[in-house]
Amino acid sequence: MLSSFETIMRKVLRQPLTTTYLRHLWKGKCCPVQQNSQLALCCHQRRSITLSSCSRTDQASSQEVTKSPVTPLLKQLQARIKFTGPLTVHEYMKEVLINPIAGYYSAGEDMFGTQGDYITSPEVSQLFGELVGVWVVNEWYKLGAPKPLQLVELGPGRGTLMQDVLRVLKKLGLSGEDVCIRFVEVSEELSGKQQERLCGSITSDNDECKDELFYKHSNTYSGSPIFWHRHLSTIPKAFSVFLAHEFFDVLPIHKMRKNEDGWREVLIDMDEGNGPHHLRYVLSREPTPATKIFIQPDETRTEVEVSPEAAVLCKELATRIEEDGGFALIMDYGHDGKISNTFRGFKSHTLHDPLSEPGTADLTADVDFAYLKEHVQDKLVTYGPVTQSSFLINMGIELRLASLLKNCKPEERKSLISGFKMLTEPKQMGERFKFLGLFPAVVKEYLIKHPPGGFCRYID
Repeated sequence: MLSSFETIMRKVLRQPLTTTYLRHLWKGKCCPVQQNSQLALCCHQRRSITLSSCSRTDQASSQEVTKSPVTPLLKQLQARIKFTGPLTVHEYMKEVLINPIAGYYSAGEDMFGTQGDYITSPEVSQLFGELVGVWVVNEWYKLGAPKPLQLVELGPGRGTLMQDVLRVLKKLGLSGEDVCIRFVEVSEELSGKQQERLCGSITSDNDECKDELFYKHSNTYSGSPIFWHRHLSTIPKAFSVFLAHEFFDVLPIHKMRKNEDGWREVLIDMDEGNGPHHLRYVLSREPTPATKIFIQPDETRTEVEVSPEAAVLCKELATRIEEDGGFALIMDYGHDGKISNTFRGFKSHTLHDPLSEPGTADLTADVDFAYLKEHVQDKLVTYGPVTQSSFLINMGIELRLASLLKNCKPEERKSLISGFKMLTEPKQMGERFKFLGLFPAVVKEYLIKHPPGGFCRYID
């Protein structure tokens, strides 16, 4: 039986609202807000009114306005808004990232590395993935070392993290049939890059997989079977180690703002006025399902971002770990529930307005780790979040660096040192990224005596 919370998540918020309801609630009855990071509130009257602080104008400007370029996805979004009314940030983010035709992750471009839009910790240095691999083996061994070890990675990028983890596992005697890798990946473009990196070749979706729960399978260089799944729900139930690196930050969010009338949801509407883009932020006239469900009575912030998918996913992880055994490591940038207004875009390693050229930039929002912990605390014991710097130093990154420097070529020395600094220094990735560990509650007393590596002795 699904809890009332899960029922709402699955049946209401993850499905589009009816056209009739949207028209009644939003169309022509939205408050425009300033198109910048502050999302300043405007009027709350029955119709939109032009204010100096808003980007809304009902008449053409006397000056010709140069707006950001039109993209194929923008045309789709404009047509949808005309038909159903303004979109929630959740709907917008989902379309921009995973639209099968014009979404960011469907474009076929390589968004990672110096030539892409952003760089991730595994791409910075092998030190990161190797220490995660050591952590996996250490915690797996402490919990009985069941074989085969089922490694599940959510959103594996180019497969760099898993490549480094598998190299460590092989050195420690774990390879071949002793390890089974399962990726949760919705992008066929990325699944090809992952397969090429880990298996040496790219194949299309296997014909024999059509009736299976996975859409592709192969074998890694080390002889371990690897499978690609579109959803966590299709992963076979077994003792599993779950890894999620920069996965939760791209899950769609609802964005809500409080004004004198109470909580209202931030929406995205067309901008036919003199704004810099073809889209603009507005506020719903009335409370929405999201504001009614997600805003707690004791909420003190005036702006809140919530990802319902993150809550459902954490609950599913908790159930699997509790029933089948295993543990999880979530690695992402985020906060402890005290920060808001983090929705933004990245393009070519610089901040990019989320409303500009939809489909050409990555959209993201900081992970609310307090929110994640809230949805697993009845079944799991959690460690962290701790900073990436703290985790890696506790895992021995300095010792590993020293070892590599002794045996590296002269031209590799500078790269190793710069990678170490980028991963650990506070002004770079060291403080920005956080690590959260999830373990079954049944081993709580054991973990008090033998806490997981990287997290010291702090336990919730």
